[in-house]
Amino acid sequence: MTVDAVTTTGASKNAADEAGVRAQERGLALTGPDGLLGQLTQTVLETALEAEMTEHLGHAKHADQPGREGTNVRNDSRAKTVVSDAAGAVEVAVP
Repeated sequence: MTVDAVTTTGASKNAADEAGVRAQERGLALTGPDGLLGQLTQTVLETALEAEMTEHLGHAKHADQPGREGTNVRNDSRAKTVVSDAAGAVEVAVP
């Protein structure tokens, strides 16, 4: 494991711990239909899908591409439902 991987893992754990504490303070359930786990799952999946699309197209969303008139662009997103045992049904915007 690299130093960056260890740092990222530690930072991710701290962020997750903090999110859990804040959710409990606000009375938000950790699991269930509107729980924190479902919200985090949705955020992680949508972020990963956007990054994958950016890599595939070779440019960021809404980025100016001078001299580029191609049709390889983003055409909005569509809703998909992902079902997991831990988070339940999570609606994700797929680019």
